[in-house]
Order: sequence, then C-alpha cells, then structure tokens
Amino acid sequence: MSMSGFTPRETVSELDRYIVGQGKAKRAVAIALRNRWRRRQLETELQQEVSPKNIIMIGPTGVGKTEIARRLAQLSGAPFVKVEASKFTEVGYVGRDVESMIRDLVETSIKLVKADESERIRTRATQEAETRLVHLIIEQYSKDQEPNNYFAVGPDGATSRQGTVVSQEVDEVRRLLRQGELDHLEVATVISAPAAAPNFEIVGAAGMEEMMSGLKDAFSNLQGSFGGTSTKEQKLPVQEALEALLSEESDRLVDMDRVQQLALERAQEEGIVFLDEIDKIAMSHGRGGGQGPDVSRGGVQRDLLPIVEGCTVNTKYGTIRTDHILFIAAGAFHEAKVSDLAPELQGRFPIRVELDALGEDEFFRILTEPKNSLVRQYQALLATEGVEATFTESGVRALAHVAYTANTRLENIGARRLHTVLESVLEDISFKAPELKGTTLEVTSEMVQSRIEPILEDEDLSRYIL
Repeated sequence: MSMSGFTPRETVSELDRYIVGQGKAKRAVAIALRNRWRRRQLETELQQEVSPKNIIMIGPTGVGKTEIARRLAQLSGAPFVKVEASKFTEVGYVGRDVESMIRDLVETSIKLVKADESERIRTRATQEAETRLVHLIIEQYSKDQEPNNYFAVGPDGATSRQGTVVSQEVDEVRRLLRQGELDHLEVATVISAPAAAPNFEIVGAAGMEEMMSGLKDAFSNLQGSFGGTSTKEQKLPVQEALEALLSEESDRLVDMDRVQQLALERAQEEGIVFLDEIDKIAMSHGRGGGQGPDVSRGGVQRDLLPIVEGCTVNTKYGTIRTDHILFIAAGAFHEAKVSDLAPELQGRFPIRVELDALGEDEFFRILTEPKNSLVRQYQALLATEGVEATFTESGVRALAHVAYTANTRLENIGARRLHTVLESVLEDISFKAPELKGTTLEVTSEMVQSRIEPILEDEDLSRYIL
C-alpha cells in the first residue's frame, strides 16, 4: 500500500501520470516522502531527532499545488487533510482553532486503518456472514412454505425451482449460495445498527471544538446505555442480505481499540497536512490586522507555530504528537510575500518551491497526457450515451489557446479554465447526446472557434461565460 519505500524518481514518475510539469515541486515532495522511509531505518534514538522538512509551494491558483499534495497522499497511503488557513481564527474568536486540523487528520487516519482492518478480517467475516445467511435460508425455506415458490434440492442433488423446500444440509446450501443458485430468494434478515446520534450542532469559540465533540460523544454514549442499538427486520434479496450481514460481522470483528492505536500512530508518523491559502494570514506592511473572517492574522500564525514545531494535541481517541507530521503550505502570494510571515513560522518551512504559470503547451499536455485527462473524461461520459467523441490535435490545441487567452484577458485561474472552455464547446453535444446515439462526433479547431469566438469578441459576455 505504501509508496514510502519508492525512490524519489519513482514517486515523481507516478505523479507525472496525473500532473503535468511542476518538476521542482514534485522533486521536493518526493524527497520529503523518501526521507520518511530513511528516518525509519535509523536507530530509535536518532529517529526522534529527525524532523520533516516542511514545504511551502508558491504559485497562482490552478497550477497543481493541491493536486500534487493530494496525489502524494494517495500514492503513499498516508492520512491526509487539506485545510485553509483563512478559516482559522485566534483562540477566543468564533471559528475554527488550529488544533482542529490535527483532529481531522486523526479522523481520516481512523477511517483508513478501519478499512485496512476490515480487509484483513474480510475472509473470516465473509464466512460468518455466510453461515448466518445459510441458517436463515434453511429456517425460512426448509419447511412449512407455500408450494411452487421456492428452491428445492432433489435426492440426487439436482435442483429445481418447482419444489417447496431447500436442503437442510448446511454445506449443501452454502454451496448453492456461492454458486448463485439461490439469488432469486428473499430472506427476512434482522440487522442491528447503532441508533442515530442526536442531530445538533454547537457553535462556539475557537478552542472549544474538542469540548463540543466530547459533548456529542457523551450524548451518543448515554443513548447507547439506554438501548441505543436498534434492530430492524428487512426482507432482502439474498445478495443484499449477504452484504448487510458482512458489514455487521466486519464491525463486530474489528478491534476498535487496535484501530485507534494504529490510527494515532499512523497519523503521527505518516500524516500529511496541506495548509492552503497560507498567504492570507501573512501580515503585509501597512495592512493591519484585517477584518471579518481574517481576524488577527498574527494571532493565527502564533497559534500555528507550536503545531508545526511539534506539540501534543488532545483528541477523543488519545493524544498525538505533531513533531513528525509533514506540513505542506501553499499560497499564491500575489499581495503578500513569504517574508511577511512571522520569522519563526518561516523557519519551520525550510523548503520553498515556486510553481510555474501554465501556458498553451502545458494546457495541451494537461488535456491529453494525464491518465485522467479532461479529454478522456468527456469521451467516457459521452460514450455512456452511445456517442463516440474524437478530438483532433488541432482541436485540442485550439482549446488550449482559448483557455490561455481567457486567462490572459481575465483572471488567471490556471488549468481550471479548461473545464469552463470544454463545457462551453461541448454544451450543445452534451444536451443532444441522448438523441445522437450511435453517432461519431469530431471536435476540430473550426468547431472550437465557431463556439468560442463570439464569446471572446464580447468582453462583457466573456467575463460571464469564460
């Protein structure tokens, strides 16, 4: 699952499958990931001394900052959260406190580890669920049933839909179940589920989130102690009943104490926090402390500092140290500079990478090269309607030119402009696609120009449409 043991070159190669260009940023995160593996090879005492080299990515919106961090986390199997620095406020104000990002990271880690544990015990859970389902089928279909409705097993092992009963032999019914011979049956199944937690939201000051979370858990536990686990009987097709029983058995077999312990460890050792819009809390000269949601930028920086430096954060699953969590910050830094951040905070982000603005060539590559490119996405979407869409090279280059032109004349929103341009070009085709089943459509440069030129020529219209 983990790619931490991959070399930096291999990590960059994997990122290249999804993200065009930005080689410097890819190299920086690949080295940071490899350093985690290197650290684990050291003696325990020295491990504690090696801290991650946090990264600041500098570049305009839409050039791939978030995507690089998100793909890195997916490839490495690490717990990952993306937070926006502008959402935080200094302790004492209404809003999120900075420790909430670590609690969110632990929640993500819990989900990852629980999924891993469920997969680890899946074989045993499947056997348990099958056994329960087999007994339910025998109980409901082996006697006292209306004739000619159900599934019968003859003396010679032959089966027929015209009989009145199934075999009372557990192994025989299990074999038929696995072969899909009983899929036409419906089984009355009693499924247990925790009662729904009270649906309420408490709004408090920054620093109060842990208390509010604890209150919600306390209400849930109180409800559980008074019969909070509910059961309900449902009549389900055999395969749906098997899935429901499998889910129930998985929950029963997973050791949540072990999950919590492993999740805290994984978040602590492998967690990645992507801190976006870090420039929004920078203190530009003469700009003051800000108003509205940007209350006390300096205060947020002071609160961030101990988290990034390394401290202990209390969560409802236990305490977690932040010393070895990798922080990747990003910002456009149009109005502010990295030097406008507090010197102490700057020092905790020693690696600084500037991402390149995207031009026509990059847009062309983004449309064609990545595994999940927009062109492939639109072709797959139209194929569901029976429409085969082909894009000529000149057509794709025309799309890239329009996106670059729009970014130059209007706000530069990077690769996100490609979504807008493609939607504008293919809107008519997407609308009529159900009526065009079995046809082949070619997206050429002439088609792109005919759809986009009227919009580009009207300055006011282009601001609304593109």
